[in-house]
Amino acid sequence: MMTQYLGLKADYPNTLLFYRMGDFYELFYADAEKAARLLNITLTQRGQSAGQPVVMAGVPFHSVDTYLARLIKLGESAAICEQVGDVATAKGPVERKVVRVVTPGTLTDLELLADKTESLLLAVHQGPRNTCGLAWLSVTQGEVMLAECPSDDLNDWVLRIGAGELIYSAGATPAFETRLRSVGTSVCISVRPDWQFDAGLGQRTLLTHLNAASLAAWGAQDRPLAHAAAAALLAYAEHTQGRSLTHIHSVRVQRAGELIDLPQSTRRNLELTQTLRGEDSPTLFSLLDTCMTGMGSRLLKSWLLQPQRKRTEAQQRLSAITVLRNSHTGAPTGLWQALREQLKGSTDVERITARIALRQVRPRELLGLYKTLQKTELLAPVIQGLEAYLTHISEHLQPPAGCADLLTRAIAPEPAALVRDGGVIASGFDAELDELRAIQTNCDSFLLDLEGREKARTGIANLRVQFNRVHGFFIEVSQGQLDKVPDDYRRRQTLKNAERFITPELKAFEDKALSASERALAREKWLYDQVLDALQAHVPPLTRLARALATLDALCALAERSLTLDWCAPQFAKEPCLDIVQGRHPVVQARLAETSSGAFIANDTHLGPKQRMQIITGPNMGGKSTYMRQIAVITLLASMGSYVPAASCRLGPIDAIHTRIGAADDLANAQSTFMLEMLEGAQILHAATPNSLVLMDEIGRGTSTFDGLALASAIATQLHDKTQAYTLFATHYFELTEFPATHHAAINVHVSAAESGRDIVFLHEIQSGPASKSYGIQVARLAGMPAAVLNHARHTLEALEAQASQHQAQVDLFAAPPTTETIATSAVNTALEAINPDDLSPREALEALYRLKKLSNAS
Repeated sequence: MMTQYLGLKADYPNTLLFYRMGDFYELFYADAEKAARLLNITLTQRGQSAGQPVVMAGVPFHSVDTYLARLIKLGESAAICEQVGDVATAKGPVERKVVRVVTPGTLTDLELLADKTESLLLAVHQGPRNTCGLAWLSVTQGEVMLAECPSDDLNDWVLRIGAGELIYSAGATPAFETRLRSVGTSVCISVRPDWQFDAGLGQRTLLTHLNAASLAAWGAQDRPLAHAAAAALLAYAEHTQGRSLTHIHSVRVQRAGELIDLPQSTRRNLELTQTLRGEDSPTLFSLLDTCMTGMGSRLLKSWLLQPQRKRTEAQQRLSAITVLRNSHTGAPTGLWQALREQLKGSTDVERITARIALRQVRPRELLGLYKTLQKTELLAPVIQGLEAYLTHISEHLQPPAGCADLLTRAIAPEPAALVRDGGVIASGFDAELDELRAIQTNCDSFLLDLEGREKARTGIANLRVQFNRVHGFFIEVSQGQLDKVPDDYRRRQTLKNAERFITPELKAFEDKALSASERALAREKWLYDQVLDALQAHVPPLTRLARALATLDALCALAERSLTLDWCAPQFAKEPCLDIVQGRHPVVQARLAETSSGAFIANDTHLGPKQRMQIITGPNMGGKSTYMRQIAVITLLASMGSYVPAASCRLGPIDAIHTRIGAADDLANAQSTFMLEMLEGAQILHAATPNSLVLMDEIGRGTSTFDGLALASAIATQLHDKTQAYTLFATHYFELTEFPATHHAAINVHVSAAESGRDIVFLHEIQSGPASKSYGIQVARLAGMPAAVLNHARHTLEALEAQASQHQAQVDLFAAPPTTETIATSAVNTALEAINPDDLSPREALEALYRLKKLSNAS
């Protein structure tokens, strides 16, 4: 057995091998030690192999998914080795083989996958001249994504894709490998053989999956680096699943300029899918997601994180949401309510379809699929002809012909969880199976009938026909009645007070009955495989149906949110503009409603060709950051095709949302708070365009006052004069309120507050003009700072303000930097002023002349 195990383990040296032995999966040697440490399971020793004790640890087969889920969260992979040989005929160890490999990027088991999260696998191929190709997919979706990018942009792409697992070539350069591994610990990274990254092989593999002669229809024909990545991607995915991915049906090329850029800092600062503390709620996605199905939630999340720059899809979704909000014909409720009632209880068709293609689907999943197909038949007529986008969806909601009929005939109304448990195939589907089941069901009645007939034939009144697991079926006769036993009885066992016999008729029934259970289970397994074979033809239409269901679910969720939260439909414009009336931050507003903390104060925002920048001042806790974030959130919601939390919204072209908000450090990479602030600021200045929305919150606060003020003024000037992006620039440097006086596209606004004695009330209202003071000491008092500290700070502030008022001269922060010529001229003038001709000797005068000549030449 250990020889068999070591042979299997040699093929999976870096993967934990779960080796099936009876009711347990066992791990041996180093695997056992690692699993015991990671899973907190018992480490034992049993026997010896090659003179060494066998170190082992195991988990029960029925709870293996729990342990696999824990390993996946730790970034580990596991190879599942099952018994595939016949126990009855095996000589020596039963034949075993690895049937699948569970890795963070190739999960298909519903028990291991979160309903609202995709498990993505990404392959990266290093190309020539600082280029690289990318290919990624979710095994449960069946769509391959392709992209090519400069190596310098690779980290941004990896973070944007958000894969759980990344593979790259063993032939990559050390510098490229270092770049990949710098992405972080959130991605499981592994190396694959260099020969798998072959562009020709990748193109042929994609064409085979698509059943096409060219990739031109998908716009993917001229992507050799991405094709090379796709070759390794599909080979690895098939390796983990143990079979070909027959459900791959589509290829999509993603280009850098197609999506609105949402850098990782933006996703974090806006708390799109996770809070700053790393929690799943409250976030923008958790507020939006009222979907009835997991596939709807996953699609909604992709809309949120991948909004298109072109407004075509967004406009289609908005039109569909508008129709869904209207009353349903013949019903008092909205159309979205009627549809959601039908969607309620629908199973995850997308993942079940993938598991059908991979032949991993379980009986109860097929039953759930059948019930969902019944629901979809009622959905399609409701939305047919209402609106172009909804009509397109309805065309794919019709169940594949014959699929539901096959499922209802083949699968029992209440099937067992696993095929190996039996009771999966419905009665009436197969005559042979029904006969075998009848033998088991009718066993008792046959024995009673036989007993009655034998009593009548033999005249033995106390004759009994019975069964036990050791001796099988038998006829028991007491010692006093043995003289009445017929000649065709054959003695089977002698007891103290009785004899047990068998007859030819009972022996024939015994052979049939004892084998019926085993034969029925084998027949069920064979029939289940036949059902899966028949379902393969339905995989493509089921995939399209799943996407249609998910789309309808996501649209209904957005329709519900728009009505429940009182949102409006945004309008798109071709000219630069960002006009929001009574805008609100949806997550903050929802939290205020939950805690009964008062109403959210809505605010207007107007940015366009003539107003590109707002200099925002006001007290801490006054709402500057909330105001800035709500503008970004409203912009993002509109771009994804959702209604928005405002009275009205008009939005021009947007290509990116950049944010520099909050204070944090990265000690592991030796980066201080100020260094991170400058890094993010530099990235924004390099990437932003006139169509970008930029949020700058308290830039420059991580260093000294004069350094920070100088940097803040320079960054503001760059964003205003050169970048010309839509910019919200929050600051506590009151000197920056002079900025709009010399920069025509900038205006001052402030968050209002009211002061009563030493108390402060935050009004959270955006008003024009600069703030009069920052109220820092009042905020410190609200935080519970000791009174002595507050008094000391107040006296110090008064002294500093008095000292500052004595200085009349003020540095022009926004003047253009001096040129080289200006600096040289200033140096000559300074040197001339230092010369007094009447005090110079002839030699000193000559030396002075040479110095002036030298300074002049330097200019």
